[in-house]
Amino acid sequence: MPASQSRARARERNNVLNRAEFLSLNQPIKGNQETRSSSRKPGSQSGLAPPQNEGTKERRQSQQLPEEDCMQLNPSFKGIAFNSLLAIDICMSKRLGVCASSASSWGSARSMITLIGITGHGVPWIGGTLICLVKSSTLAGQEVLMNLLLALLLDIMIVAGLQKLAKRRGPYDVHPGLLDYLTMDIYAFPAGHASRAAMVSKFFLNHLVLAIPLRILLVLWAFCVGLSRIMIGRHHITDVLSGFVFGYLQFRLVELLWMSSNTCQMIISIW
Repeated sequence: MPASQSRARARERNNVLNRAEFLSLNQPIKGNQETRSSSRKPGSQSGLAPPQNEGTKERRQSQQLPEEDCMQLNPSFKGIAFNSLLAIDICMSKRLGVCASSASSWGSARSMITLIGITGHGVPWIGGTLICLVKSSTLAGQEVLMNLLLALLLDIMIVAGLQKLAKRRGPYDVHPGLLDYLTMDIYAFPAGHASRAAMVSKFFLNHLVLAIPLRILLVLWAFCVGLSRIMIGRHHITDVLSGFVFGYLQFRLVELLWMSSNTCQMIISIW
């Protein structure tokens, strides 16, 4: 036994790994393992945490997607329909603007088309109504002319106010003329010439006794006035159509505000 112990001690002494400089190789360092394990655990947790957070975020977003589709991502059906009609209106108005400039396809007929539009201007109609009112000698004629003058003045004020609110430009860069500035007919929506033509034609059809051919010509005149404003590039199609609608509404308003013969005579006497 003593001999075997001495041999074992001699082996341990001769073993190179038992020296002090090699003890670290045989004994594991607990601090390093703990630090490594501690460093791995937060890393693993931090690595697993973002997917969980991302998963919860995706679930929340998936739950909110239907509402966002309705409000933000996909426009409403009304918005799509309105934008589509607006695009068609602009495209068709540009195609019909064949007299927008002298270089257009119908540029040679621009002066004639402009003359047709002038027949629906407010200044000639107001001037002609005043001249007829001065020369009229019958009470019935003066009553009709005074209410026509009221309708023309209302038309200018209503159209000017609506144009100031809308401030819509025409399909082409056509500058308004001097007569347009006098009646404040600067913008495109609604078309003042179209509203005036519709209102005057409806006024004459209701208060004047006209033959059927004259009635047809009166309606065609109103249509040609509106079409002329599109052909010279001053208004869109919807501007003219809305002008016709507003002209009819103005006629209905004048019918409600109709001045009697006595009221007309009182106003004339003040003049």
